[in-house]
Amino acid sequence: MTEPALLALLHEVETLNAAIRSEAAAAIARWEPTIERPGFRESAENLAHYLALRRRDIRPLQRRLMVRGLSSLGRLESRVAPSLEALAAALGGLAGAVPPRPWPEEARFFEGERRLAERTVELFGPPAPGRPVHLLVTCPSEAADSPDFMRRLAAAGVEALRINCAHDDADAWLRMIGHARAAGAEAGRPFRILMDLAGPKMRLGTVAEGHGRRLQTGDRFSLTVPGALDAADPALPAAECTLVEALRAAKPGERVFLDDGKLAAVVETVVPFGLVLRVALSPEEEGYKLKEAKGVNFPDTRFSIPALTAKDREDLAVVAAHADGIEFSFVQSAEDVAALQAALADIRPKDWTRLALVLKIETTRALANLPEMLVRAAGRQPTAVMIARGDLAVEIGFARLAEMQEELLWICEAAQVPVVWATQVLEHLIKKGLPSRGEMTDAAMAARAECVMLNKGPHLFAAIAELDTLLARMGEHQYKKSPRLRRLTSW
Repeated sequence: MTEPALLALLHEVETLNAAIRSEAAAAIARWEPTIERPGFRESAENLAHYLALRRRDIRPLQRRLMVRGLSSLGRLESRVAPSLEALAAALGGLAGAVPPRPWPEEARFFEGERRLAERTVELFGPPAPGRPVHLLVTCPSEAADSPDFMRRLAAAGVEALRINCAHDDADAWLRMIGHARAAGAEAGRPFRILMDLAGPKMRLGTVAEGHGRRLQTGDRFSLTVPGALDAADPALPAAECTLVEALRAAKPGERVFLDDGKLAAVVETVVPFGLVLRVALSPEEEGYKLKEAKGVNFPDTRFSIPALTAKDREDLAVVAAHADGIEFSFVQSAEDVAALQAALADIRPKDWTRLALVLKIETTRALANLPEMLVRAAGRQPTAVMIARGDLAVEIGFARLAEMQEELLWICEAAQVPVVWATQVLEHLIKKGLPSRGEMTDAAMAARAECVMLNKGPHLFAAIAELDTLLARMGEHQYKKSPRLRRLTSW
């Protein structure tokens, strides 16, 4: 490449950098009033730079840089401005540009990694020796009366516990917390305790009697508002839906999923009592039987409900007093975050900002609003993001989930905010005692997050041991998107 070509490439990079800075300034000005936490303004600035960069297709520039052995810009999530500055300095040096472009200081270049590591420890505690990724374990109901369960978790090096407020009650939660605090003290490694608010329940209610048949593709059925089963067509299977707002907002042609996507349907008719739907896809041989308490998703329907329910507000009195952090279910906007923060400020006016907040990303609306939610949350308190892959897969489609979980990892790294990789990690091993090949690969991919969540099951401790080894090995090979190029020993 000739010197003029190098100078042209340098000009392109510097023009790109200037455009990114200009666009990012508008976002930073919008976010600034909500940022109170020391150190997060720099993270918000990096996030704004990253979003501005990724709104462009830089693949042609990448290829021209690669030919010169220069950065392809493929791993700059935590350090956008320093990476572009280093690139300009290298190009300027090759082209003999005058004046020479300055190199970023090494400490500044890696500052984003340092912040992310510190925030991970702040949220989940110090990592277990030899494992770079933290573990978060969901407590089963039996944990309320089993001190030994918490001792075994402590001995296994688990750093954090999740208590799901959709199950059990305050007395059981407090017993779990008591056992956890005692076990952590005995082991010399206190658990971080996160409590998961139940959020709005979008589930099937009472199912109409007299319809024993299972739904097959092409069949019709009804979803009604609570108490309106008698108004539905008696010739069709029917069930109540607990979320009236979704039924009222749905339109013909919009999709509805039941039971984590086991049944897919399309709204055919909007009626006074609810909806009539036609099944688009059901289990081929056995069909699908409507069952009470199964989840319902409306991915195409635009409706607004408060993320904090009356039950959540009641539970917050216990959560804010006893937990180290809160998992916010069904959060979809910066306004939802602000509502939770206001409620916490009422309960703990002096120090509510010490409570950690985990944003559970479960819906398409939450995806769209993620940058604003991140800044609103992390600008005031320790914050992490949970990739809630169960509901998210139903909302956006299974084919797009793999792509989207990658993008979530990138956005959170740009904001220098930890990520929890959740839902069905080693699920077959936990439930059946033997892992599948696919789920082992999935668990290996989880090493790029800061924390991995495991659900309850009879073989939980076998899964913890397997994951402990897997994450330790993967951590030697890769950090986030960057290969570490450890010496290979197989050849």
